[in-house]
Amino acid sequence: MKRRVLLAASTIVMAAVGLGCEDATRKPVQAHVPGTQTTTAHVTATSAAKSEAAQQAQPPVALAPLPLTDPKRPGPKSLLPPFPDGKTYLVQKVQEKFASGEKNFKAGHLEAARKDFDDAVDWMLESGYDPDSNPTLSALFHHVVDTVYAYELQAFRGGEGFAEAAAIPAPIDEVAAVAIPADPRLKERAEEAAKNVSHDLPLTVNSEVLSFLNFFQTPKGRDIVETGLRRSGRYRDMISRVLREEGLPQDLIYLAQAESAFQPLALSRAGARGIWQFVAYRGQQYGLRHTWWIDERQDPEKATRAAAQHLRDLYGLFGDWYLAMAAYNCGPGNVQKGIERTGYADFWELYKRNVLPRETKNYVPIIIALTLIAKDAAHYNIQTDPETPVPTDVVKPGRPIDLRLVAETIDVDVETLRALNPSLLRTATPDDPSFELGLPQGTGEKFTAEIAAIPPDKWVSWRRHRVEPGETLASIAKKYRVTPVAIAEANKIERTAALEAGSKLIIPATQPASETKRLLVSYRVRRGDTLAGIADRFSVNAEDVRKWNRLKSNRVSRGMVLRIYTIGGAPEKSRSRARSRSKKKASVSTPAKASSAPAGGNSS
Repeated sequence: MKRRVLLAASTIVMAAVGLGCEDATRKPVQAHVPGTQTTTAHVTATSAAKSEAAQQAQPPVALAPLPLTDPKRPGPKSLLPPFPDGKTYLVQKVQEKFASGEKNFKAGHLEAARKDFDDAVDWMLESGYDPDSNPTLSALFHHVVDTVYAYELQAFRGGEGFAEAAAIPAPIDEVAAVAIPADPRLKERAEEAAKNVSHDLPLTVNSEVLSFLNFFQTPKGRDIVETGLRRSGRYRDMISRVLREEGLPQDLIYLAQAESAFQPLALSRAGARGIWQFVAYRGQQYGLRHTWWIDERQDPEKATRAAAQHLRDLYGLFGDWYLAMAAYNCGPGNVQKGIERTGYADFWELYKRNVLPRETKNYVPIIIALTLIAKDAAHYNIQTDPETPVPTDVVKPGRPIDLRLVAETIDVDVETLRALNPSLLRTATPDDPSFELGLPQGTGEKFTAEIAAIPPDKWVSWRRHRVEPGETLASIAKKYRVTPVAIAEANKIERTAALEAGSKLIIPATQPASETKRLLVSYRVRRGDTLAGIADRFSVNAEDVRKWNRLKSNRVSRGMVLRIYTIGGAPEKSRSRARSRSKKKASVSTPAKASSAPAGGNSS
């Protein structure tokens, strides 16, 4: 019995020691064994005293300060990109948008390019920074604006800025190619009309003339006749005066109706321009200047004077008005050759013997038919109300000026100014002190007074703006791609000043880096095109077109693709020599002599 009690006590003590190792914080378990209470208590007290003494004897452990890092190890890196300062960030965003715009432009995505370019400019204008206050911002701003201007000039040539004004197809190209049989029922009426109307040119009525009288009764032909008769009212008095001063028949006015229907911007496939359809070199022969800025073949009065002098010279050469008119169309050399081949100095004999170009054979009958109709329009059931001449004020700017600035100064639209100045090829006047600018009657003094507020050297780049209700300097600056500060300084007002609706502001627009920079375009030759006509269409020299495309002659074939360096100036020397992209080779031919070339440019 006593032995079993001792074994139990030993087991309990061992369990207590095991639990103490598992959790030193727990209170030691005390076993209450009968007959052994004194012995157990003594052991427990002795153990506790030894443990406390051991703890007091050991010094505390010293821990290193937190955090625990290696001083030689590099510090942690942030995963967020560093945020640049405001101007650096602005430059970055503008360059990104600009680069995207250039990429889209070169890929042919013009609308996307325009949006990117607009965003690039908007970033600059809406940033709150004045670009001119910082050299980097200023250089970037002007680079973006100048480059965007050049791209827009190349891609959107719609008659704005320095883009050439759009031409109108010459009616003579369409009429001279028709083949409509004569209507015998018209013969008696035409012969009767020819006897009863006054005329100072011979009016022959034959099957050739009757065929065109028949054409001018068709819807297409009637439209051409009515357009010409309506527009003739604008120029009739002027043409009549010039013909009278040059001693010529008044009925020669109908030559202009046949050529152009009195449209100064008419352009034939052969490159003839204006209401009298002069080709370039013939116009120059009679004093009509042709530069990148102007083409006086499109000046109605100057071209009329030149045409009258040329027709007078041709009549002096042949002594016959029909032959003179034929020579006006295909050149005096061609008519002279026909006379020498046949021995007949008579237009109708040359017609029958087929020694004249087809267009020239039709040319004289067309003019006779139009003369008969114009002199008795009611007889041919044609009624029109002629336009009235437009009176003008004439000023001499003395230096180049943008027509948009002129229009904004005198409160008219640009198209009105274009119509009054058809010789202008661009929306700006040339750097020529003698150039005369036509303005609507009664606006000359207003222009002179208001343009004085803008420095003359800024007339090509600066603009005038009429303030609309609700507009601010910021919104106006965005429209013209300038800064509000620049507008405020140009008008000597505070940047925060309230704008009065209806008032006018001077806009110091950015001038393009080079208005005459050459741009490369491709042109596919169409039926009826001539090398001279293509060169004239792009305001370049025909010889240059030959060199750029390595052509051996002046002959071009339908479908050829020509490289044309247009918009002024010569291409850079670093460019490789241009080649024709067509696989067809131009055949070698002898260029026509000057005496054989047409004045009207209607023969190819």
